[in-house]
Amino acid sequence: MSEEQKQPVFGIEKIYTKDISLEVPSAPQVFLNQEQPEVDMQVTTEGKQIEEGFFDCTIGVTITAKLPDGKAMFVCEVKQAAVFRIQDIPEEELEPILAVACPNILFPYAREVVSDITTRAGFAPVLLAPINFEAMYLQRLEMNKENEGQTVQ
Repeated sequence: MSEEQKQPVFGIEKIYTKDISLEVPSAPQVFLNQEQPEVDMQVTTEGKQIEEGFFDCTIGVTITAKLPDGKAMFVCEVKQAAVFRIQDIPEEELEPILAVACPNILFPYAREVVSDITTRAGFAPVLLAPINFEAMYLQRLEMNKENEGQTVQ
């Protein structure tokens, strides 16, 4: 087949949890506290080629719940990943696929793991709100443009 006749390929080869961590540093006293915690969520994405036509994409979610006095209730970290088969896609379309499409596929899995692990730790389940990975990607592009415009002294 010539280059013009090749059809693009996008498929999931394997979805897996790369890392799970949960810490409850103030247990068991934290379970006696009735105050509502302040919950902070950080999300990262990473996509990289692992061999010709195969890419590993990972989303990292870190949830930190703190009491009003600053004491941590729990810290939950999940890295959900997948191996994707991506072939015959134009180079300019590859980065958005790895930064937007792949994380959109992985997010429900990460959401389920976070909910499950916090419940198993004795807390109410943490239900992550949907994330707009396209907006995150566009924001990162904008920040990169701004950083390129600054001179290093």
